Amino acid sequence: MKAVDQARDAIGVATACDALGLVRATWYRAQQTTSCAELRPRKTSPRALSSDERARVIDLANSPRFIDMALPQVHAHLLDEGQYACSQRTMYRILDAVGEVRERRNVQRRPNYAKPELLATAPNQVWSWDITKLKGPSKWRYFNLYVILDIYSRYVVGWMVAERESSMLATKLIGETIAKQGVERGQLTIHADRGSSMTSKDVALLLVDLGVTKTHSRPHVSNDNPYSEAQFKTLKYCPDFPDRFGSVEDARAFCQRFFNGYNTEHRHSGIAMMTPSDVHNGRVEDVVAKRAAALERARQRHPERFANGEPAAQRRPGPAWINPPATATASTAAAQ
Repeated sequence: MKAVDQARDAIGVATACDALGLVRATWYRAQQTTSCAELRPRKTSPRALSSDERARVIDLANSPRFIDMALPQVHAHLLDEGQYACSQRTMYRILDAVGEVRERRNVQRRPNYAKPELLATAPNQVWSWDITKLKGPSKWRYFNLYVILDIYSRYVVGWMVAERESSMLATKLIGETIAKQGVERGQLTIHADRGSSMTSKDVALLLVDLGVTKTHSRPHVSNDNPYSEAQFKTLKYCPDFPDRFGSVEDARAFCQRFFNGYNTEHRHSGIAMMTPSDVHNGRVEDVVAKRAAALERARQRHPERFANGEPAAQRRPGPAWINPPATATASTAAAQ
């Protein structure tokens, strides 16, 4: 509008508005609004509450009796007692003017759980463990399968089938597995969800004694424990997995066969199609060399089948993340 005012003094309103692409009514409206605001200040409505009445509303809303009530409840209580201070909408306007429109009720404040970010670049750095139910011989009868998984190698380092879920059994399995793997103090982080056994005092004390760091998923966030969840899906979608197990011995026999095959025969897409046993036990370079040699022999026999020359270098397992930060995700995508 200032530009129009300057041009108006020189060439007139109509010409100035046409040059600036402005409708003349807009300029006139702006002039009228400005002059009205300056000449006729807004009058206080006769229905408006006085300053004393507004102060009384604020005092009522913040009184010990009403401090944790929503304003509609305050309004209803006052009406039930034969009092009327103002309408609900006016209450909101008065409190908003002093910055007090907020959650007034006395509610439980939930803690802000941090997203776990874990990285494994070698075996026995980060383990993930969880418990799943296996259907028993009858309805409502279940067996509990405990599984501890190394997230870098995808190797099942420990498992157990029990008839009940118990923190003492979990403590026994974790302690024996750590001893079997020869884990040193300060080397390992164990991640789990927030089940009763995972957050138990028995497990926490054991891990402190062994110098093992423990982390937990956020509540109701299954993506924070992806490796265990994926491994359970592999187990339960196995073609041989039965609908029910006749006894705990049957469940143990099946899991013995499955985990032996999973560790030593299953080629895992997440670890460059190698077996968890090869990665966990340090045989990656042997596997890479063997695959490269097989491809080279094939190229020498039939070079015409390798139009791009020498075969591409064989992949190796990369770092394993639980909730990688954005920078790690971007760098991994660029490397691929």
